[in-house]
Amino acid sequence: MFLPSISRLFADTKSLNKPIFSLKLVHLLSTSSSSAGEFLSHLLKNKNVSGMERTLSSVRSKIDARCVDEVLEKCAVDDPQMCLRFFIWAGLQSSYRHSSYMYSRAYKLLGVDRKPQIIRDVIEAYRLQKYVTSAKMFKVVLNLCREGKDAILGLWVLRKMKESNCRPDTTMYNVVIRLLCQKGDMDEAMGLMREMDLIDVHPDMITYVVMIKGLSEVGRLEEACGLTKAMRGHGCIPNTVMYSALLDGICRFGSLERALELLREMEKVSGQCKPNVVTYTTVVQNFVEKCQAIEALSILDQMRDFGCKPNRVLISTLIHGLCKEGHVEEAHKVIDRVAKIGISYDSCYSSLVLSLFRIGKVEEAEMFFRRMLTGGLKPDSFTSSTIIRWLCQQNRILDGYCLIEQSASVSSIDSDIYSILMAGLCEANHLAEAAKLAHLMVEKRIQLKGPCVKNVTECLRHCGKEDLASSIGNVKS
Repeated sequence: MFLPSISRLFADTKSLNKPIFSLKLVHLLSTSSSSAGEFLSHLLKNKNVSGMERTLSSVRSKIDARCVDEVLEKCAVDDPQMCLRFFIWAGLQSSYRHSSYMYSRAYKLLGVDRKPQIIRDVIEAYRLQKYVTSAKMFKVVLNLCREGKDAILGLWVLRKMKESNCRPDTTMYNVVIRLLCQKGDMDEAMGLMREMDLIDVHPDMITYVVMIKGLSEVGRLEEACGLTKAMRGHGCIPNTVMYSALLDGICRFGSLERALELLREMEKVSGQCKPNVVTYTTVVQNFVEKCQAIEALSILDQMRDFGCKPNRVLISTLIHGLCKEGHVEEAHKVIDRVAKIGISYDSCYSSLVLSLFRIGKVEEAEMFFRRMLTGGLKPDSFTSSTIIRWLCQQNRILDGYCLIEQSASVSSIDSDIYSILMAGLCEANHLAEAAKLAHLMVEKRIQLKGPCVKNVTECLRHCGKEDLASSIGNVKS
C-alpha cells in the first residue's frame, strides 16, 4: 500500500484545517501500487496546471503496462480527460510502448465508444492551453480510433494534425484509410491517397493492399486494377496478398472467367505474386457460391501443374459444392484423386457425409457414414457426433448405440450424446446395451450429464449393476 504519498498530500493542507482530497481519493491512492500511486498523486495535484504533461516527467517511478492500467482503472470514470492525457503522455516515453492490449483496455476504460467527444475535448484542451503537440501524440490518439474502428473520429484527428502544424506520415494515413475502407467509404479513402501525393507522403505496400481490398469489396474493380499498375511507380511490387484481394473482388462482382485468367497470370509471374493454397481456395469458394462447382474442378488441374497441393478446406468446399449441385459421383472422383497426393480418405469422406447431411440428404449421409465404418475409415469427431445426434433425434437410439460400438474413434464423440443414448436405452429397456455403454463411459471417464442421471443409475441398480451405477455416478469430466 502506498501510504507515504498520502501523508505528503496532506502535509501542505494542515494550515487550512481542511483536506483538499476526498476520502474516495485517499482510498484510490492507498490501494494503488507504488508506481501507479506516484503518478496518481502527481496527476491529482497538477490536473489544473497548464501543460500538466511537462510536470509528469519529474515523477521518478518506473512506467510500465501495469502502472498505466492501474492509473486508468482508478480514475477513468471520475476524470476521463486527465486519464486520456496521461495515456497519451505515457505512450511517448522512450522506456515504454503501449501494446495492442493496452489500447484495447484504454478504449474500454475511458468509454470512448460511448463518449468519443473525450478525444475532441482533450485535443481542444491542448489548443486552449497552447500546449505544443507532436505527431507522436496524435499517433497514440489515432491508434485509439483504430481500436474502436471509428473512421469519422480518425479523419477528424487527421485534420486536427494539420491545424496543429503536425505532419502525418504514411503510417498515420494508413490507419485512417483502413478505417474508411472498413466502413466502405472509398471516395474519402481515395481522397486521402491523393492528398498524400500532394504533401509528398508516399503510399506504401500497406496503403495499396488496403485500398485494393476495399475497392474490390465494393465492386470498383477497374479502380482496383488501376492501383495495381500505379503502385509500381511508388516502388511497391504487387504480392500474393494483394492479388488474392483483387481475385476475391473479381469473383464476386466480375466474371469467374476473368478470375481464372488473373490466376493464370499470377502463375506465370515469378517472385511474390505466385498464388498459394489460400489464393486457390478463395477462387474455389467463389465458384461454389455461384453454383459452378463443376467448373471449379479445372482449378485442381491448375494447382497440380503449378505444384501447389490443395488442403482440406479447399477439398471440403469443393465436395460440398458438387454435392449441393447433385454431382455426388464427381465428388467421389475428387476424393480418389486427392487421396493419391496425401489427403486422407478419412477427412474427405467425413466432408462428403457432412455435405450430404447439410443439403438434406440425410439417408445418403447415414449410408456413407456406415460404409466408412465398415471399410475401416475413421470419421472425424464432428461428423460422428452429427450423425449419431440425428439418429437420437429420430428416436433411433439402438442404431445410434450400434454406431458408437462400431466406431473406432469413440472417445471423440461429443460427451452429451452418451448421456442421450444412456437415457434412451434405459427408457426402451435395452438393459444389456445400457450396461455396455455405461462400462465404456466409465472406462473413457465420460461424465453422465443432465436430468437423466438419477433414472440411469436406478435402472442400472434395478438390473443388478450396483457397482456400475455407483461408478458412472462418480465420474467427473
